[in-house]
This record gives sequence, structure tokens and C-alpha cells, in this order.
Amino acid sequence: MEKKTRLEHEDGRLQQHLVLLSAVVLGFVIMDPFKMSPVGEHDFTPVKHDIAPYDQVMASWPHDNLSRLGLGNLEHVDQVFGPESLEFDPLGNGPYSGLADGRIVKWSGEDRGWETFALVSQKWSKKVCATGKDSTTYKQWKNEEICGRPLGLRFDKSTGNLYIADAYHGLMMVGPDGGLAQPLTTQIDGKRILFANDLDIHTNGSIYFTDTSMKYNRVDHFFIMLEGESTGRLLRYDPPTKSTHVVLDGLAFPNGVQLSKDQSFLLYTETTNCRLMKLWIEGEKKGKVELVANLPGFPDNIRINEKGQFWVAIDCCRTKAQEVLINNPWMRSVYFRLPFRMQHLARAMGMKMYSVISLFDDKGQILDVLDDKQGVVMKLVSEVREAKGMLWIGTVAHNHIATLPYP
Repeated sequence: MEKKTRLEHEDGRLQQHLVLLSAVVLGFVIMDPFKMSPVGEHDFTPVKHDIAPYDQVMASWPHDNLSRLGLGNLEHVDQVFGPESLEFDPLGNGPYSGLADGRIVKWSGEDRGWETFALVSQKWSKKVCATGKDSTTYKQWKNEEICGRPLGLRFDKSTGNLYIADAYHGLMMVGPDGGLAQPLTTQIDGKRILFANDLDIHTNGSIYFTDTSMKYNRVDHFFIMLEGESTGRLLRYDPPTKSTHVVLDGLAFPNGVQLSKDQSFLLYTETTNCRLMKLWIEGEKKGKVELVANLPGFPDNIRINEKGQFWVAIDCCRTKAQEVLINNPWMRSVYFRLPFRMQHLARAMGMKMYSVISLFDDKGQILDVLDDKQGVVMKLVSEVREAKGMLWIGTVAHNHIATLPYP
């Protein structure tokens, strides 16, 4: 009896030691004193964010059983590097695209190929910036701010000027003949525009554009989603007064922006919250924000077609494991402080990204969905533009564009 009591006492002490050891290990992981985790160099403070339940969204989302996007054509492989946005000038020439090496290039036909149209940085040099296929990898990150990273592009159809949202240099403009782009606005209320992302031009000349985060820049954009922080803004630049105004703030990774055909509202995406939103800028609802659609993945740019319908590029899809982390910020704080590479932690959550593009009408009804579940054309998609009987598909991550006859 005495022996049994002694053994139980020793078992109890062992359990206490194991609990204490577990607490010490957990505390060590959370503190990450040697900065071994993916978030070790950042002030990583996860918060719960506003996102629709996974099961609810996936149950109602239409699927493309034929994976029609995967039937697209790969174009200009290893000739363009991270072509996020695709644009055509007022004469229909192009496409033009901003690349990961800091250039804006123009397709000038089979004889001349891709030609440099504009640069966004005075510091651009071929030696530092022109890294070819490596420009869409981590090897370019240390030079992105030097070289620039042009993202959203829009031509003013009346003047031929090209407006650019550059991730580091703010809102910019270059004339019809190209050259070195000039900054229009780089700060607001004395604070730098940290991550200009996409833009659209109102017929009155005002330019609406997104500033994705006031905390993280483009290189660190993944941490915006991991943390759930919502310091992003929708801004407006007014050329006559050269003034910049905050239209909306407190946004969770505001990304693509697109005005409606009658300019009564604009749509924007919130990438972290996986949703498409509407802001009324004219009429009785002026200033009101409405949810248009909850999405199965992480949206990027929005582009309108001639019918006034909206193409949304989506990196798909969310997972149930992500849902648990999203709803429990403390779990994210522990999980992403584990001393493993981010790609391994992402895979453990079941993340296997593929591309989805969806067409919406002006009421938010889904008109069409095309996907590429096997990643044949691209695993990550940034923009879809419908022009010349084709879908032109850009990607910030790959070294090609894709085309697909449509409809």
C-alpha cells in the first residue's frame, strides 16, 4: 500500500514536471528569442477578422467541373516576369504590363516583341534590377524598393497618359510616349503611402486607388493576411488640387478596385476577408458600403468588360484548417512562431493554391466561374481582362501570361 502511494506520488510529480516543461517550451516558442520562425523579425500580433464561415461559402459557390481555365494558352513564357496587370492603350495597342523587375513593358508585335515602355524609379539599373526569371523570387526582394514594383495599370482614354500604382513609389503617371514615370502622390497627412496596389480613373479625373497596409509593405504582404490586421485604405487623388483624400480606412488588405460603367459605385476586394465589396459614390446611397459576395479564396484585381460586368481574379481556396486559425488568433500566434519555413506551415494547413476567375454582374450575381485546379496555366492569378474576344490573364507570381478565347 505504501509502495503504491509512493508510486502515485512520483507519477504526480512527473506529470507536474511535464506540464512545467511543456509550459516552458510553449513560452520559448511564443517568445521566439532567436527569431527562428517565419514571423520572428516582425511585430506579429494576430487579431480575429471578419470573414464568412468556410462551409457557408463553399456550399453555395458554383464549381467549374471542366476546369476551363486550365485550357488556356501560355503566352510569352520567360519573357515577362510577374505581369500583374494587363492594359491596352486608347488605340488598342498592347498589352502593357508592369513587371517584377520594375519595368513597364509593351507588346509591340512578333517582330519587335516586348519593349520597355516606362520605368518607375530613377535608381533603376540593368545590373541591379534586370534579374530575369529570378525577379519573381525572393532574390529580388532586397532590391524591390530600389527598382520599383508597378502593380495596377490604367490608361486615361482621353489623354493617353498611363497611371500606375507602384508598391513603393505610390501613385504615378507617364505620358503616351513612355519614359520615366512621375510621382503624383506618395503620402497623405504626412504619412507615407506604404503599399499602393491598384487604381481606377473616374471620368471627372479623380483617381481611386488602394493602399493595402500602413504596417507591411509588398515584400511582407503575406503577414497582412496572417495577422489579420486592417490598416488598409481606399484613397482618392484629385489632379486639379493635387490633393489626396482617405475615402475608406480600416480595410483588411484592400486590393483591386474598379468603377462601374455608370460611375455610380466602385467595387474593391478585401483579400484577407475573402470578399468583394461595393462603395456607392453617387446617388441616394452615396457613401454606403455593401457586401457584394463572399469568395472561396483570396481575391486580387477586378476588371470590367464592355457589358459592365466584372471579372475577379481569385487565388483559391480556403481550407478548414485555416478557418480554425482565423477564428483563434492565439493559435496563429503560436503556430507561425514554430521554427519551420512558411511553405511547410502552409502545406500543413492543407493549402494547395490554384486559380479561379469569376464574372459578376452589377448586382453581384455570379455569371460564370472558370478554374484551373491542376495549375496547368497558373497557380496564382492577379487579373483578368476581357478584350479582343479573349481573356487576358496576369499573374504576380509567374513568368508568363495566359489567354483564353471567350466567350
